[in-house]
Amino acid sequence: MAKDPVRVLVTGAAGQIGYALVPMIARGIMLGPDQPVILHMLDIPPAAESLNGVKMELIDAAFPLLKGVVATTDVVEACTGVNVAVMVGGFPRKEGMERKDVMSKNVSIYKSQASALEKHAAPNCKVLVVANPANTNALILKEFAPSIPEKNITCLTRLDHNRALGQVSERLNVQVSDVKNVIIWGNHSSTQYPDVSHATVKTPSGEKSVRELVSNDDWLRGEFITTVQQRGAAIIKARKLSSALSAASSACDHIRDWVLGTPEGTYVSMGVYSDGSYNVPAGLIYSFPVTCRNGEWTIVQGLPIDEFSRKKMDATAEELTEEKALAYSCLS
Repeated sequence: MAKDPVRVLVTGAAGQIGYALVPMIARGIMLGPDQPVILHMLDIPPAAESLNGVKMELIDAAFPLLKGVVATTDVVEACTGVNVAVMVGGFPRKEGMERKDVMSKNVSIYKSQASALEKHAAPNCKVLVVANPANTNALILKEFAPSIPEKNITCLTRLDHNRALGQVSERLNVQVSDVKNVIIWGNHSSTQYPDVSHATVKTPSGEKSVRELVSNDDWLRGEFITTVQQRGAAIIKARKLSSALSAASSACDHIRDWVLGTPEGTYVSMGVYSDGSYNVPAGLIYSFPVTCRNGEWTIVQGLPIDEFSRKKMDATAEELTEEKALAYSCLS
């Protein structure tokens, strides 16, 4: 029996990330090679023509799994009946702008999109926020979409997670698929903490810890962390544009693992609603190690946390608490 199509919303769909993401979804990279999809693409009115061009290309690519395309500048039409929402659209920080300016622009965008999802999305819609500040945008969305379960609202730190895997694989000259269980703790910002304390590598003689194989704590606690934290800026410097292909690919990874499950013994990083695990203040959207089964994520519990990690985890939580206060001040 053929499966019913899943409706997937991509906001900001005419932008760079959207342009990289929609063909991946249409190819089955996000939801699996046997899952038909109907794409809902939303963008702002000035991008309407460009959005229509993306729709034409999707039709021209003749993707077998793509069962329909909605391309619109109307938020209600875009959100109607969607099962998965990937929120890529947001207001980017421009030169000379204060954080508060960016925050207030994004607060108003996420407030209106949250209301539309609240009223028109399918029940149990899963939401992934990509646009920065991703953790706090997700929190605002949660605030204005109270009927969407809090466990269904997440933000993207899988890009940072994948960057960390990539750095370890390059350093050790191993296949990236043999590295697992790196963790991104906290905010999708330069305070995030990429942690390899629990990460392992598959070797011919069994699984070994990354720390043992790298055997250079100065690198692991210094250059490795800053490289992952600053990778986005390095890509902007090189490409003169922010990361799009890698962001789109990691958004697919995030949703695929969430919907289809993580491999046994493997955990991934997702920005999720904190329940107070690891002494992270409850009520923040914070990146934790999670496993997924049956469409639900669960925070991995009981990992030992050393003093170095504790400080890093607390610092990024502090930044998120400040961001939350700033966002709420924009609401009043």
